[in-house]
Amino acid sequence: MNLAVGFLVFPGLQLLDLAGPYEMFAALSDCEIHLFWKTRESVACSTGMRFYPTTTLDEGPPVDVLCIPGGAGINALLLDQEVQAWVQRQAMTAQFVTSVCTGALLLGAAGLLTGRRATTHWRYHDLLAELGAIPVRERVVRDGNLITGGGVTAGMDFGLTLVAALRGQSAAEEIQLALEYAPEPPFHSGRPEDADEKVLDKVRLKTQNLRRERENLVAQSKKNLPGQ
Repeated sequence: MNLAVGFLVFPGLQLLDLAGPYEMFAALSDCEIHLFWKTRESVACSTGMRFYPTTTLDEGPPVDVLCIPGGAGINALLLDQEVQAWVQRQAMTAQFVTSVCTGALLLGAAGLLTGRRATTHWRYHDLLAELGAIPVRERVVRDGNLITGGGVTAGMDFGLTLVAALRGQSAAEEIQLALEYAPEPPFHSGRPEDADEKVLDKVRLKTQNLRRERENLVAQSKKNLPGQ
């Protein structure tokens, strides 16, 4: 029986959040991948590349692995009751509930992170606590059937971690080798604690408006969580 993996796709998606783990799952011979959205019309990611959902929220099947990528477009979904209801329905029967980058914020807004360890992009990591999660600063965090990946490129590590959980370490290592995934970055500025202070300040400045918007949306989402 094929493994059904479902990605939520949406306008403003961060392409690599989807592409990284997609490549890992597509390497499994028994994996069937679905791209869910409200319609089947083309969707533009945050950098403009367009792609087509393969099914809709209403028509698509239950999945074994639910994955929520992140990106600037996740903001519009933090108060979207239709999308959150779909996430909750899929999560009820999925073997694994997962996210990459700021996709974790949508899981939190849907009430799926309460009391559970999770991670996300460093710039928004502290917002997880506002949504009931236990924030953990790691590249990939697993808490039972919940697996969350950090910012953007962590989706590659996340994908391999999930493949190992599903099919064993050997299967994950075969995919890693086939894709020649052996990162050796030319610079060491991939984490805020490693980056030069000037670089860190520039990134914070560039993302300050998005940060403020997310703070406001998370505060509103928090009010809708059980017990609030």
